[in-house]
Amino acid sequence: MLFGKSVNKTGTKVSYSLFEGKEINEYNLTITAVPGEKLTDQIVNLRESLMEFLDQHNLRQSNIVFQRIYASDISNQSEELKTISFCAAVSFVQQPPLSNAKISTWIILRQSINGNSLKIKTGENEIIFAHNGYSHAFLSQICSTGQNDSYSQTRSIFKHYTSWLTNEKLTLADNCIRTWIFVRDIDNNYSGMVKARNDVFTREGLTPDTHFIASTGIEGQTLITSALVMMDAYSINGLDDGQIKYLKALEYLNPTHEYGVAFERGTAVDYGDRRDIFISGTASIDCNGDILYPNDIEKQTERGFNNIKALLHEAEADMGDVNSMTVYLRDRADAMFIENYLASNFPDIPTILVLAAVCRSGWLIEIECTAIKSIVNPVFRNF
Repeated sequence: MLFGKSVNKTGTKVSYSLFEGKEINEYNLTITAVPGEKLTDQIVNLRESLMEFLDQHNLRQSNIVFQRIYASDISNQSEELKTISFCAAVSFVQQPPLSNAKISTWIILRQSINGNSLKIKTGENEIIFAHNGYSHAFLSQICSTGQNDSYSQTRSIFKHYTSWLTNEKLTLADNCIRTWIFVRDIDNNYSGMVKARNDVFTREGLTPDTHFIASTGIEGQTLITSALVMMDAYSINGLDDGQIKYLKALEYLNPTHEYGVAFERGTAVDYGDRRDIFISGTASIDCNGDILYPNDIEKQTERGFNNIKALLHEAEADMGDVNSMTVYLRDRADAMFIENYLASNFPDIPTILVLAAVCRSGWLIEIECTAIKSIVNPVFRNF
């Protein structure tokens, strides 16, 4: 993994990782605007920073396959935010950047190493990237506003998504790799989302005896003010038996169904030249499902990262393979500690640090990440 950072003339910060594959390179990019500037200035500077990055790395906007924009006040910023939407699969979420900027963004780019154009199909809130017999689909901003409770909205969201999968000749159980679920007022609406997801999974054949899906469920408001729940999802078509492995790290973490939720701690997908790893939102929890170190941000942070390291180890990877990371804090007052911790321990990893309540009030911090491990596996096609 290669890493780089830059600060442009306005002070806008850019951090990136590059995984060099046999046929496809992948960049993960984070851009954070300068605090204290007007929103219009931050947007102009973020856009210019991206265009400079694309020029420097021989990339084009068409290489972008997914983007998430983090905003401090989404209701008032919505129209301006749309001007920094750089692809079809873009997700807008109110999770204020803890740099005190109004906006930041995470962008995934994929580049053919032989210079050929990538096969990309776009639709509303949708990008499908096809290569080597695989189709990678990013869907964003899946919402439902015809109901007034989180249970009903979540059921409707999954109905929309499973219908989309069916149209693509895919299934939730076999092809969905990762979801991100954003819940408005999580302390009151999380339980409805969880119950609906559990019901959907049971219907779709996802049980403790089969498997679930890597996921993060976190506080977040989207562009639609009446939406209590919003989901982004990533699926893959064209995988063979044995390409997916579910990560447990049972010495550190318990199965999630033991405390009433349904998601995998992590998922690894093998290709001929790489192993993609998706670590779900992870917090300070032990193998009994208990919250460790209440009210101690330092110890909770250490335990959260130890849990992540255990999951990565199960995939024969480590923190050096992590190519992007998102850190959610419940309390803004903990931001300075986390900024210093990340700078001391993981200074190279492109990281988004935002304010977002975690699903259990005792958790002060939640961390998710993606990683890519270089492997050689002739059984499977390259990415």
